Amino acid sequence: MSTDSQQVHPPDFFDRIQRVTLPDRVTELVDEYEQVCGERDRFLWRWIYSLFPEFTLSSVDPAHADHVRTQKTILTMYVTVLDDLVENHGDRATFEEARRLVRAPDTVDPDRAAVDEAYFAFIERLWTEFTAGLEDAPRRDEFADVFDYDITQTLNAMDYSAVVNENPRIANLSGAERYDAHNMVMFPYAAVDLMYSPTFDLADYGTLRDLLWDLQEMARIGNWLTTWEREVREDDFTAGIVVLALQEGIVSPDELAGTDEQKEAVIERIKSQNLEQVFRDRWADRYRAVRDRRTDADSVDLDALVAGMETVFEYHVASRGYK
Repeated sequence: MSTDSQQVHPPDFFDRIQRVTLPDRVTELVDEYEQVCGERDRFLWRWIYSLFPEFTLSSVDPAHADHVRTQKTILTMYVTVLDDLVENHGDRATFEEARRLVRAPDTVDPDRAAVDEAYFAFIERLWTEFTAGLEDAPRRDEFADVFDYDITQTLNAMDYSAVVNENPRIANLSGAERYDAHNMVMFPYAAVDLMYSPTFDLADYGTLRDLLWDLQEMARIGNWLTTWEREVREDDFTAGIVVLALQEGIVSPDELAGTDEQKEAVIERIKSQNLEQVFRDRWADRYRAVRDRRTDADSVDLDALVAGMETVFEYHVASRGYK
């Protein structure tokens, strides 16, 4: 596979995604999102909803497949709103209160000073809708503690990004790969799948999670490649491509914090260094490694999961400039 794949032509792809019909639960939440937040086009929610079948675990009971897809779309909304809150708005107070919904729900107090009441109320609505949707999960109790741990790592990834944006001189590629990759939510998504996987054998759990580390990094690279320019303009400097440019001295923190004109010059300089190709090659190397890896798992099709990541990458490439 070529990592410059254009198998899906962007205009046709965009039209196809725009025709996706979201389930009623998601549509209602998107309507609320557009009233409270409104930063992201509806395209994003249709994009991820249409993509989920490509990397949903084969062990999910077909009878629950639609519900699982909806649940993971709502979880994506929760993560995205929180991520935008801390990265685009720098609202650490509301972020810290919202993360209590996961880590310490009994301590939540939206009346704390500096908390944005409207944002917090919507985030709480998303989280409540998501958790309520898990109540009928056949294996919820078996995987709930792992899910709680994994979603906490996603929240920590947002926290890490906020610290880097506030202190860009600490940016480094190892940190971006180890911390920021959790923002792709691959582990929490898998936990949701497993809650609805009646035949999944726990003996395969370690093998699955070992693979997810690589797939999560691949997903992160695909996202970095197609969003880093927008993020620079939004004062978010955590994409691996920008981090590498900082680390190599191609750009400076002061330039990234400069005027709009300076930021455009930075973007062009990064492009001229062909740093994107470094990450395209890294994705291709990782894909070959996981495709050729021998995995022993009888209760879930890991080859299908790996193959689905190629489609995930193509979706990222085709959606450049749309999300």
